[in-house]
Amino acid sequence: MPARPPGSGEQEEPNAPTTKLSAPVGAETARIDGPPDAASTVKIPTPRAAESPDGKGASPEETTPAEPAGKGRKGGKGKRPKGPFSFLKELPALIVIAFVLALLIKSFLVQAFFIPSESMLPTLKPGDRVLVNKVVKHLHPPRRFDVIVFQNPHPGRQPDRGVISSFFHWITEGLGVSTPENEDFIKRVIGLPGDTVEERANGDIYVNGRRLVEPYLNGPKDVRPQGLGPWHVPKGDLFVLGDNRTNSNDSRFGLGYIPLDKVVGKAFVIIWPPSRFGGIAGGGHFASGG
Repeated sequence: MPARPPGSGEQEEPNAPTTKLSAPVGAETARIDGPPDAASTVKIPTPRAAESPDGKGASPEETTPAEPAGKGRKGGKGKRPKGPFSFLKELPALIVIAFVLALLIKSFLVQAFFIPSESMLPTLKPGDRVLVNKVVKHLHPPRRFDVIVFQNPHPGRQPDRGVISSFFHWITEGLGVSTPENEDFIKRVIGLPGDTVEERANGDIYVNGRRLVEPYLNGPKDVRPQGLGPWHVPKGDLFVLGDNRTNSNDSRFGLGYIPLDKVVGKAFVIIWPPSRFGGIAGGGHFASGG
């Protein structure tokens, strides 16, 4: 005997007709309570949402008619096209970013230097501007025959500045607005730490008893007796000379040895004037046979 639904009081008649109402798929189902012998399930259809191309039902908002382009729902106007001078609003921010990038590049990567004197003739002339690589000194120490820029090894007294004043001076100096208290120098590396350098009476330079061949020189040799040496380069220092040997304030006269921590970087290219654009002459080596 078939089981009776819970709550029914009487048994259904075997031959009682059953009425079924069909409804669309997805219709909600409601149960109509009535006498036990008339209980049945009726499906109540619900409105079907418009189907989208992907088979999913669309919301009422998606079935609303499209509004004219350029107008909002309330008839408002859309965004106006940018005018030809709209970029001026972004110009201050772009200028600040450009200054910051220039400061970072000048402080840590590459910096331009002006040549004021004749001490590096004929390699560098007064008025030349060179680029100095500041990264290379962190990769390896300066090498013999490199042309380097370095800070004054005997700086004068520095002015007393607070933290804020020092920070702003660093910024203005990096941007070229103010000048450093002590000038920088540019010379050629001849002696490395531990070397013995001497200048013979005929003007030739010897390092550790071996004569240097210096093709970048074409001026007269320096035969002044006070510049003969020898000089024993201490550990952590460099011995530098100007290419204009008869007119150069270098390690022989005045500057002395150059501490490695005073090196700014290696000069590698002349960028001004355009007629002199190109790499900086080098090519020095030891003479064969001493």
